[in-house]
Amino acid sequence: MKVETQKMDYRRAVDWMCSALPMFQKVGSAAYRPGLENTEYLMDYLGHPERGLRCIHVAGTNGKGSTSSMLASVLMEAGYRTGLYTSPHLVDFRERMRVDGEMIPKEFVADFVERHMDFFTAHSFSFFEMTTAMAFCWFRACGVDVAVIETGLGGRLDSTNVVRPDLSVITNIALDHTAILGDTRVQIAGEKAGIIKPGVPVLIGENDPEIEPVFRAKAAWEGAPLYFTDHGIRLEDYPCPLEGDYQRFNIAAVVAACGILRESWKLDPQTVRRGIARVVDNTHLQGRWQVLFRRPLVVCDTGHNVNGIGEIVRQISHTPKDRLFMVFGMVNDKDVDGVLALLPKEAQYCFAQASVQRALDSRELAWRAARFSLCGEAYPDCESAFRAAQQQAGPQDMIFVGGSTFVVADVLEALSKQG
Repeated sequence: MKVETQKMDYRRAVDWMCSALPMFQKVGSAAYRPGLENTEYLMDYLGHPERGLRCIHVAGTNGKGSTSSMLASVLMEAGYRTGLYTSPHLVDFRERMRVDGEMIPKEFVADFVERHMDFFTAHSFSFFEMTTAMAFCWFRACGVDVAVIETGLGGRLDSTNVVRPDLSVITNIALDHTAILGDTRVQIAGEKAGIIKPGVPVLIGENDPEIEPVFRAKAAWEGAPLYFTDHGIRLEDYPCPLEGDYQRFNIAAVVAACGILRESWKLDPQTVRRGIARVVDNTHLQGRWQVLFRRPLVVCDTGHNVNGIGEIVRQISHTPKDRLFMVFGMVNDKDVDGVLALLPKEAQYCFAQASVQRALDSRELAWRAARFSLCGEAYPDCESAFRAAQQQAGPQDMIFVGGSTFVVADVLEALSKQG
């Protein structure tokens, strides 16, 4: 008697990916696979979907997602069928892969996992290796003209580094993932510089004397034309719905990148302006100084390291408000004390614990925060911390949600369920 097997559906596929494959988003460095051998083997098995894929490859410590999304938006406005691959996702796994703003279909995800599950399992591929392969296969199936590919972690050994792009972009360098990438900015720059390819132009998003020699040496070795971003542009010429002050760096990098690509991709200044202005409409980017409510003002941001939090705190300081509430949580592999030292002492804190294995216990976070004169209560999850802040805040107050991508994700998911 023949036994009927249940066909894979989207929910089962995502559940399997999240449970069966090592996932950095959940477990941290245990899921990190140094080296490209696994990815190259996987590409070979899948018929090399990365070959012939015209793309822009984006690395850096902060700003990768915003820069990638703006570049994709500009290319869409220019009329190109555009893929966008970013990570991590906030609410829906399919946020990681878009074509012309539309998320990868659930049916494609389910079918891809069902067809290749045995191979993935047999060779112990990581979650990120598998999702990168899925994105490349979907982009090939869609016949995209160009894709913007954001690295996951680092650059040199990142799974995405099997592509040969039209342009490489490195946004900036700061201390993050130091256990994996190195504990100095020079070491981290060396890892990010690994995306520089022979003869492929590379744009550096910041002019920094400490790390500039790293990029110059790598570009010279590879024979890659090297460009640095001009931060002297008039930002008023490039209106952007992303309200974070730090976007000035990303906008400048996008304008510079489009200048390099102008001839080959026909990106005139008007198209660049339109793409930047329509980045949220075109790519549905979330979590970057995103205003959720106005009374009280509720803002969320995924910034999670000393460099990113420093920019956020500066913007909070000059945002009009009566009182400040911070719904704040972190993961345990970040520079917790370095971040806590930057946070505003006048705020009332609702310490939150995100729903990932890496989340720092909110009670420990509250205890450590007290040493920096940061006072508040610990909550077992992000939704309860956010609700507590909402109950206390008046219409002229401000609530900030952040400290970790996963805190923002949990709050956005709770709000989406509320409708």
